[in-house]
Amino acid sequence: MSKVLSEFREFAVKGNVVDLAIGVIIGAAFGQIVSSIVTDLFMPVVGAAFGGLDFSNYFVGLSSSVTATSLAAAREQGAVFAYGHFLTVVINFLIIAWILFLVVKGINRLRRNAAKEPPLPAPPTKEEVLLAEIRDILAKKA
Repeated sequence: MSKVLSEFREFAVKGNVVDLAIGVIIGAAFGQIVSSIVTDLFMPVVGAAFGGLDFSNYFVGLSSSVTATSLAAAREQGAVFAYGHFLTVVINFLIIAWILFLVVKGINRLRRNAAKEPPLPAPPTKEEVLLAEIRDILAKKA
């Protein structure tokens, strides 16, 4: 049992696992930011452009007992088909995908630029330095 625990500890503290965990946490926080941008900033503007529509309250009740006019109240009454919320989630996804595309595009551009730069010349070896000194001494004597 202790061997399994030590193997798990070795796996869990590897750099890749820790990096992945940090990426997931940052991604979750970034998702909340994008969700707020879409819900609080973007969707009200889109709704105003389409005559004051509020996509978050677009739903269809799936039973006759659903008579509410807001999504939250309708969900309390029964099953609903919340297509307005789905549209908001799709817009969230598209914004996140666009931002990640721009990030990956920037990283790829940096990698291409780094690959184009010629590598720095290697410093001369000890033998080359000695041979250059011998050459210079012989040139002075001549």
